[in-house]
Amino acid sequence: MSIGKYIAPLRLEMNSQDERRKIETIRQLPIKILQIGGGNFLRGFFDWMIYESINQGKYHGSIALTPPTPNGAIKLKQLAEQDGLYTLITRGLQQGEVIEEKSIIPVFKTFIDPYTEWEQFLQLAELESLDIIISNTTEAGLAYEPIHYTEGEPLLNYPARLTVFLYRRFQHFAGSLEHGLLILPCELIEHNGDLLKQYVLRYAKEFGLGADFVTWIEQSQRFLNNLVDRIVPGMPPEEEYQRLANQYGYEDPFINTAEPYHLWAIQGEPELDKRLPLAQIGLNVHWVKDLQPFHERKVRILNGAHTLMTPVGLWYSKVTVRDVMEDTKLSDWVMSTITEEVIPALTLDEKELHAYATATFERFRNPYLEHRLQDIALNSLSKFKTRILPTLKAYSEKYNQLPAEIVYSFAALILLYRTQSVEDGQRYQTKIPSGTLITIKDNERYLQRLAEHWQQPQLANVVTSILADQQIWDEDLTEIEGLAKAIVSNIQLLEEPQL
Repeated sequence: MSIGKYIAPLRLEMNSQDERRKIETIRQLPIKILQIGGGNFLRGFFDWMIYESINQGKYHGSIALTPPTPNGAIKLKQLAEQDGLYTLITRGLQQGEVIEEKSIIPVFKTFIDPYTEWEQFLQLAELESLDIIISNTTEAGLAYEPIHYTEGEPLLNYPARLTVFLYRRFQHFAGSLEHGLLILPCELIEHNGDLLKQYVLRYAKEFGLGADFVTWIEQSQRFLNNLVDRIVPGMPPEEEYQRLANQYGYEDPFINTAEPYHLWAIQGEPELDKRLPLAQIGLNVHWVKDLQPFHERKVRILNGAHTLMTPVGLWYSKVTVRDVMEDTKLSDWVMSTITEEVIPALTLDEKELHAYATATFERFRNPYLEHRLQDIALNSLSKFKTRILPTLKAYSEKYNQLPAEIVYSFAALILLYRTQSVEDGQRYQTKIPSGTLITIKDNERYLQRLAEHWQQPQLANVVTSILADQQIWDEDLTEIEGLAKAIVSNIQLLEEPQL
């Protein structure tokens, strides 16, 4: 991205003398972290945290950055050319106040492309100072695939590449248990640490690296399950970028934006904060025995609220999450549904749940975020099944009655899936009361089945057959007493003319 008139790119010399001195001091720190991936999220989350810890004198290490795929090498080179510096703007609502803070982040010491600099990459494993490996390769990157390993040739698959990297460390330090690493895969997969370890052990055996190496991994390497939570939109839109470039006096194609809220829950003993001192400097980082409460809280409240509001918001012609939260009636509905139906159905600490919900609602009102409901609506059936149905059933069992507002959202979802196929069956569209056609994107098989269910002449029959479809829900939802009748009533309510 470039602006009309020439403005110099971000460089070290553009900073004040004090800032240059601080940056150079950081660059002299030993490499303690190998980072796989330099995308928006890690730069707006982990790298910012490391910078904060360095600033407070609690961490004394720098980062070696490598791309997760060969396509990332170009950006790696571009970032290196601007001295590894990038701008982070943290902005949004915090305790009701709009904040906007700018930082230049200088935590990267070296840049290595493992696909063209394989040996240099493996030499990082020989560093005495290395202590942490962090990754964000997307869910697709944290995967197993059959691989024929040839020594000396770079590996595209991340778990396989990590296996060979660890083997170099095992060889260099003669299997010393004192040279184990903290390995933190930040991919949004449940049990991400366990999964990565499983793949590494599998590759170790398939590559024939020996039983001693497998034992060393088991005894010395810490693969930590963790849950990350922060919205990092990345590069601002073109017009705003131009304004910021003129304001700052430099161009930065790596400028990043993030919301103030952040949470990192890591399954490990609190003593590990001595190695990665983030909680002790006041960041919202938690070392915990069990991630399940954090996962359940996020899925049921944050993700659940998104899934609840989306069909209702779309039905009433709202475009973004903020549009919903700025509509008094809809906003009150979302908040009351979470506080009166979702939270009571959970078995976690109620005070913490209400505090998390309050923070979530504030995040939804962030004036700098444009979170489109149609983006959230992708694969809504599966999302409703995992995020909302457990709450609906738990509430019904606990109180012996249906959660009325959740059922209302469920009715809106079913109504939105009253679609018609267009363009030779390649798209499914539905019409909302305003007359606008909305494209529904979901599992093709589910869309076909819903379209068939909606062909029935009576609404009660439609709803009953949809709820009974075990190919969609993995169970017969008509067994939930009163659900079908309640959804029929709510669909009729939703279809009443809007004033």
